[in-house]
Amino acid sequence: QVQLVESGGDLVQPGGSLRLSCVVSGSDFGIYAFAWYHQSPGNQREWVAAITRGGRTTYADSVKGRFTISRDNANNTVFLQMNTLSPDDTATYYCNTWPVQHLSWGQGTQVTVSS
Repeated sequence: QVQLVESGGDLVQPGGSLRLSCVVSGSDFGIYAFAWYHQSPGNQREWVAAITRGGRTTYADSVKGRFTISRDNANNTVFLQMNTLSPDDTATYYCNTWPVQHLSWGQGTQVTVSS
C-alpha cells in the first residue's frame, strides 16, 4: 500500500521560508505526476503546485514566483520550497498525485505564518 508522509511544516514569520518534503512509499512513484495541496480551516483543499513525471511544473497564481516544486525520483520524494511566506499561506499542506488524487491522503504538515 502506497503511503504519503509529509514533513517540514513549522511556525515562521512573514517573509520567511520553508521546505516541505513528501516521501512516497511504494514502487509507483515514477509513473505519477504529483502536486502539493493546502487546506485551511473552513476552506476546501486546493492544489498549489504540480510537477509532471518529466519535471514540468505549474503553479497556482497565488504562489507563482514564490514557491518551487521539485521531485527526486531516486528517493521517491517531492519537495516544495516556499519563499516570501505570508499569513495567507497558513494551512495544512498535503501531497498527492495530480490532477487526480489516486492515493490515500497523508497526515499533512502544518505551516503557520505569523509574527
